[in-house]
Amino acid sequence: MAKIRKKFLLSMQAEISPATYLVISVCSFAIFFVVWAVVVQAGLVRPIFLPSPVAIVTRLWALGVEGTLFSDIAASVYRIGVGFLVASISALAVGVLIGNYRFWNAAIEPFLDFIRYMPVVAFVPLTILWAGTTDTQKFLVIWIGTFFQQALMFMDNIKRVPPDFIGFGRTVGLSDAKIVTRIILPSAAPQIWDTLRISLGWAWTWVVLAELVAASSGLGYRINVAQRYFQTDTAIGYIVVLGVLGLISDQIMKFVGKRMFRYEAKH
Repeated sequence: MAKIRKKFLLSMQAEISPATYLVISVCSFAIFFVVWAVVVQAGLVRPIFLPSPVAIVTRLWALGVEGTLFSDIAASVYRIGVGFLVASISALAVGVLIGNYRFWNAAIEPFLDFIRYMPVVAFVPLTILWAGTTDTQKFLVIWIGTFFQQALMFMDNIKRVPPDFIGFGRTVGLSDAKIVTRIILPSAAPQIWDTLRISLGWAWTWVVLAELVAASSGLGYRINVAQRYFQTDTAIGYIVVLGVLGLISDQIMKFVGKRMFRYEAKH
């Protein structure tokens, strides 16, 4: 037993099989929900403040049967999809620009640093003023919340490309555009994918924020309505749904990344 503990808990180099990894992950979730159920069942917390997992699952099932749950998920996923795509494309373009050209780096990076420290919450009332309460407002909140961080992270990804690679491109007479598309972007692609995966989590946060204050549908909207009427089971249930959706999207991107960049699997 001591050897097993040392192998899996103390060794930084220990390798575990995918099946073992899955079992450990499932057990950690199971322990969390069991503790939660025991706390509620023992009466340590009143159900109005923390309903039991069974009560939450029952409520989500009812909302799913009537279609409310799935329509809210569809609304939020649509907003995430459009807003995140627009933010990522624009951020990648800027990241490539400031990662390769010192002039544009000096002109743009300080401004990005200036904006990214401003809280996104402070922009929400302004986005309502600029775009109303339409989906455009949700896209704008997602863009503000992800673009500035992404652009700087993409810049860092680009700068990590070995200078020798770029020098080789210049030696064989490639234009700047071809160096970017044939050398820089392919070399930085694994890191760029990781940046997209990380920043997708931020996008989920920002769309929920936008829906909390200016929406008539979506997961954030439903959480806000549930809180207003003390429907704690619905509010916590939707928070759990957000976590599940985030976990699913993260695992999908991780899976796709491993297949796209097999040569990075051991790093």
